[in-house]
Amino acid sequence: MMKNTIYKICPETAWDAAVVAGIYEGSQDDKRDGFIHFSTKGQVKATLAKHFSRQAGLLLLAIDVSLLNPSELKYEDNGKGEKFPHLYGKLSLSVVQACCPIRMTAAREHIIDF
Repeated sequence: MMKNTIYKICPETAWDAAVVAGIYEGSQDDKRDGFIHFSTKGQVKATLAKHFSRQAGLLLLAIDVSLLNPSELKYEDNGKGEKFPHLYGKLSLSVVQACCPIRMTAAREHIIDF
């Protein structure tokens, strides 16, 4: 994966719908918060554990930051001193550089290949 990459954890069904629509507008949480939540490479495992524990059928989308509108991408503090990338806009499918299934162990723990 590229150095300047952010990641979105997305259910396969939501990504399939985005492909049909031609744009990804975010999850219900994203819509509620007014931006699309992303993680840096170092934040992906913690995000999976906190928000997607034991969930199957997930994808990891890799987005090249240089392809995003810089005025729409903000790194904002989560209230605990850690900055997460947030996109204040819709996600064009063309900026998604990779879409990889997140595998699970028999114990329903996530395995990320990156």
